[in-house]
Amino acid sequence: MPEHARKSAFAPLRHADFRLLWSATLISNFGGLVQSVGAAWMMTQLTDSATLIALVQASNTLPIMLFALASGALADNFDRRKLLLGAQAFMAAMSLALALLTWQGWMTPLLLLSLTFLIGVGQAIYNPPWQASMGDLVPRADLPAAVSLNSVGFNLMRSVGPAAGGVITAVFGAAAAFAVNAASYAPLLGALLRWHPRTPERLTTREPFVAAVGAGLRYVALSPNLLRVLARGALFGFSAIAILALLPLVAKSHPEGGSLLFGLLLGCYGLGAISGALVNPRMRERLNNENIVQLAFAGFAGAALILAFTKPVWLHALAMLPAGASWVLALSLFNVSVQLSTPRWVVARALALYQTATFGGMAIGSWVWGGIASQHGIDTALACAAVPLLLGAILGHWFRVPEFGTLDLDPVNRFREPELKLDLRGRSGPIQVLIDYHIAQEDVPEFLRLMAQRRDIRRRDGARNWALLRDLEHPEMWSESYHIATWDEYVRHNLRRTKADFSSYEALHRLHRNETPPVVHRMIERHTVDASDDLPLIGKLELP
Repeated sequence: MPEHARKSAFAPLRHADFRLLWSATLISNFGGLVQSVGAAWMMTQLTDSATLIALVQASNTLPIMLFALASGALADNFDRRKLLLGAQAFMAAMSLALALLTWQGWMTPLLLLSLTFLIGVGQAIYNPPWQASMGDLVPRADLPAAVSLNSVGFNLMRSVGPAAGGVITAVFGAAAAFAVNAASYAPLLGALLRWHPRTPERLTTREPFVAAVGAGLRYVALSPNLLRVLARGALFGFSAIAILALLPLVAKSHPEGGSLLFGLLLGCYGLGAISGALVNPRMRERLNNENIVQLAFAGFAGAALILAFTKPVWLHALAMLPAGASWVLALSLFNVSVQLSTPRWVVARALALYQTATFGGMAIGSWVWGGIASQHGIDTALACAAVPLLLGAILGHWFRVPEFGTLDLDPVNRFREPELKLDLRGRSGPIQVLIDYHIAQEDVPEFLRLMAQRRDIRRRDGARNWALLRDLEHPEMWSESYHIATWDEYVRHNLRRTKADFSSYEALHRLHRNETPPVVHRMIERHTVDASDDLPLIGKLELP
């Protein structure tokens, strides 16, 4: 690897807070992987059902699909550090309960799935604020390297954790594996207690929870690039999870199979993932994002086919290397694409929706491939999983993953709340905004092009009923109109404006042919017809 690429890859470790949390996360990841091996192997001892065995993976991923968006909304509005501490403490408690119940011999398939599901709930609460905190731990220039280092750290532990989990489970039993996981949370809890991030001053009231969830959904729904990333992530998760979900059965199918072989296969997977993370910077220099994603889909499909149609253990171990590399190449690229395409005010919610799509695909895939394996055999399920993986590579010709954004998504911070002559409260509304422009006839085509951009920005940031009006008697006069539910929402709407968005604002001002800037009318709607009247209500707009 070139020297400049190596420096870039490890640049985030220069930052003390990132280095401390990253190191503590290594230990936590080790414990989680030991626990995963113990849970997956214990289920093979409790039942012969392929569906129940595959659902061990689903019990970890389904909670992320169900709860990640709620966590993202909380992470964008509350102290992320407190959310991280609460989630870690909850997972530690559930892991301890899992160890104690197993130690007493009270474990059943349903209880095992329930407790791993609850640990997954804690992970669903933890993931969005942790991913969003990367922007608090390192500068924007180091963000791709920070995401890649997180993948390196996890997969470094994946290369040793599953093998260690196999040994611990084989020698001491699953209860010991669960106890190791419970203890592994302690260093990360300590690191989070020591971390005191700088929290920017809040300039407005917190968004109500339901409104915050809606704002996240709206932002992603109106961002075509993000939608493509989410769709490809969901397809990749649905297809690729087949290998991890069915790997305990693959290991068990060998005469020499056991928890140790299962751990060793996962260790090969982790080694492949580390290799993928380390070559990622060089690949980004030579290939565009879509080429990397297509390679990841195809690499995983090849691994699934090798597992399906070959029997030697060494071939199965070899197949896990490209599978691990493909996993980290695809998922780290998707993660960075979301982070660099989203402003800070909504980044946790965007990441949560990405995780919902990807892990939701994994949860559904675990159930589907487990059902196929139960009915038609493991080899058939793995071969079938290769089909959507190959399809995902081909679909990239039409639904390309975007290149990393170069837009400046920091807030522009030019909005100053106007001095109002009416006594308004934050929840007063609805608010209508009219902005008047004086546009020469020769500038109309460019004005309309800029207004189309403006409409998308306004709607994405919370505006409703956006419209562009032209005066019939004075055709050079144009008015932009939109509604906001409350005054607090109006303030938030303006604080969300990014430096990239501001370029269209400046371009519109250059087209405005008047000595004074465009006039902004902020109006509150008042119903002036009595509610008992048979006539429909007519809204009257009053200038504050």
